[in-house]
Amino acid sequence: MASAVAQPPSVLTRGRARRRFRIRLRISPRYFITIPLAAFAILPIVYIISTAFKPLEELLLFPPPFFVRNPTLDNFTDLLLSFGSLSVPFTRYLFNSLFVVIVLTFAGAMLAALAAYPLAKLNPPLGNALFALVVAGLMFPPEVLAIPRYIVVANMGIIDTYWALILPNIAVPLGMFLMKQFMDQLPSEILEAARVDGASEWTVFWRIAMPMVSPAWNTVIILSFIAFWNDSFSPVVFTRSEAMKTVPYAMITIQAGANFIARQGAAAAAVFIMTTPTILVFILRQAKVVQTFAHAGIKS
Repeated sequence: MASAVAQPPSVLTRGRARRRFRIRLRISPRYFITIPLAAFAILPIVYIISTAFKPLEELLLFPPPFFVRNPTLDNFTDLLLSFGSLSVPFTRYLFNSLFVVIVLTFAGAMLAALAAYPLAKLNPPLGNALFALVVAGLMFPPEVLAIPRYIVVANMGIIDTYWALILPNIAVPLGMFLMKQFMDQLPSEILEAARVDGASEWTVFWRIAMPMVSPAWNTVIILSFIAFWNDSFSPVVFTRSEAMKTVPYAMITIQAGANFIARQGAAAAAVFIMTTPTILVFILRQAKVVQTFAHAGIKS
């Protein structure tokens, strides 16, 4: 022990450096694999961003250049002008998408939490059977339920309204599944202690349970935002007038136009506008997604 203390600082420093070097050698092969894979995964995103700022002459080149050479903002101006001759400007599509997505995202997350809490902590009659039905709903794509949903919406008399875009999508089976699996792991003793102290069931849910499952409802918000922002099915089925359409429908309009070649810059700008919000939301909250899916497969 004394001999170790008596060693000069230079010897100790060299020893620490050698240990750090050995550690780096052990972990470096992982980075040789993961870094190229990560770079390959983000190439489509880089190409979308680069294409949005390319002038028309670069968009028409073959093979198309990967990176923009002479960046310009004319594509975004062209996007606004391409709808100038129509009765509905592009900003109207953008407003509809933002309004519907924000309402659906937060209302869907709240509904999923309100449905998952009693199933996880209050043990209602037939609770397991109800949860099994919710899980079974994950197996059906939206197209399978299109006709029944349309009949219900039509009979309610809300076709071509915001309600037609919101109500059929407000219940998210995946969100309820994640919330329920996460709430199953909450310590029941904490909730029971709050009830003994006189807290109402709503207080227990809102003040105790919800903060403890914040990764779950953050994940539901992120996944719902991405899904609803890119939804081009509902506007086509449940709306009639152009004033009720959303950005995904506007994308279809641009690409299906007779002058699509001349509007490639506008289409590139529209793709950028559609893609950027989902990427930003996921990057900012990706840790919550990973944490939730890790807990969803664990039973206490």
